[in-house]
Amino acid sequence: MRLALVALVVLASSAWAEPRGTFRHAHNVGFGAQSSLDPASKGRVLQILEKIQSRLVRPGRDGTPAPDLATAWFPNEDGTVWTFHIREGVRFHDGSALDAADVVYSIARVIDPDYGSPARAAVKMIETVEATGPHTVRMTLSSTFADFPLQLMDPRLRIIPEGSGDTVDRTGIGTGPFRVEKFDPDGITVLVANMDYWEGPPRLARIEVIGVPDAQARLQAFLSGQLDMERGIAPVLRRALDKSLRYQLLEIPTGNWMGLSFRNDVAPFDDVRVRRALRLVVDRAEMLQLALDGGGVISCDTPVAPNDQYRAEMDCPPDPERARALLSEAGYPDGLDINVYVSALDPSWPVIGVAFQEQAARAGIRVSLVNAAADGYWSNVWMKKPAFATAWGERPADQVLNEAFHSDSKWNESHYSNPEFDRLLEAARAELDFDRRRQLYLKAQDYLAMTSGTLIPFHVTQLVVLSNRVTHFDPVQNDALRWHLVAVAD
Repeated sequence: MRLALVALVVLASSAWAEPRGTFRHAHNVGFGAQSSLDPASKGRVLQILEKIQSRLVRPGRDGTPAPDLATAWFPNEDGTVWTFHIREGVRFHDGSALDAADVVYSIARVIDPDYGSPARAAVKMIETVEATGPHTVRMTLSSTFADFPLQLMDPRLRIIPEGSGDTVDRTGIGTGPFRVEKFDPDGITVLVANMDYWEGPPRLARIEVIGVPDAQARLQAFLSGQLDMERGIAPVLRRALDKSLRYQLLEIPTGNWMGLSFRNDVAPFDDVRVRRALRLVVDRAEMLQLALDGGGVISCDTPVAPNDQYRAEMDCPPDPERARALLSEAGYPDGLDINVYVSALDPSWPVIGVAFQEQAARAGIRVSLVNAAADGYWSNVWMKKPAFATAWGERPADQVLNEAFHSDSKWNESHYSNPEFDRLLEAARAELDFDRRRQLYLKAQDYLAMTSGTLIPFHVTQLVVLSNRVTHFDPVQNDALRWHLVAVAD
């Protein structure tokens, strides 16, 4: 096993005197009334948290772990104990100094099963977390985990002040480049520059994050000059926006994925033959072209990102005749009638739904699409209806395989349960040899391709459109953007 030693980051001196200007963008209010500034909660608003709170480890430009509030980390010989050195001289927005006790509190809170954080799935292998010095933390794992620092890049694993769990949902206190002046998830949340940010004062004086549930309304707000950025632009608009001199269009390959989830605990999806048939009918290249104008990478139902070291490369051509045969074996010789819930929360979801409806018909599967309200979709539809549109942000292979598909995961949206799959994931974590570990992850993805209830047709090339007054906005995935560097011209 290669030891993960990370050098201290040398900070460059600030090249600007005072923060200036206001940057405006929207969020989709996907958690409705549950929207929160508590990073460990179900209702966390990541579009705000990414600017106000920091992690121990963050993704570098190449997606590998890079220092944030931890400056260095290393394991013991068998990868069961990890030590982290915490950055000194960092202050929270309330003026208190960051130390090891804050890190212990933040991580312990997430792994506490009684708290019920969705982020626990990413780090539940942590058995104990303790301060071994004012700026040193030791985490003991339940078993060997060679890639443990990858888990700490999870965007929900933010560090908050010790004892702030009862108030952070409203205050959002962290160590990030911006602090909360006003939190209003349905209206305008106002963030202002944190002049004590450890990487230097931000270039922006103010950020306004505006709640707009409908994707079309967000686009119209951008086109009318009310917003400076819109993420997730519908691909059909790519060519028009790219030719306009009024906007900047960034195309960012990501591990983000969207698709359709069929609950394995609900008939007829409780039959593996039906689940296989539902995925065999799909012409993924056609669906990608229709939904994203070709802006993505085809996936054969693996959630692992295209550039991930553990990604399984597979072929999955459409086979409606084989799908018909499987349905007949499962007791549906005349085909199948199903409802699939979609929403305008993401403009591509209805297109995916229509494409699936047409493709499934070739195998005798009759799909009725149900349009659900965007507001509160994640609370009212996701994981609750038998079949629904879904979307996940990029995660390292081990994390997404465990969080989305392990039998014991709280956020296993399709209720997929396969003991052999679980065994492969557990064996991969404990394997110190990279090549053998990779083979285990590849085999786990093969199991998904044959048995899962989740259609993952492609990974998304994200389209981000900016107003021309925005500068220093790097073409990287959301989670790797350095917000303190973003600026706007007068």
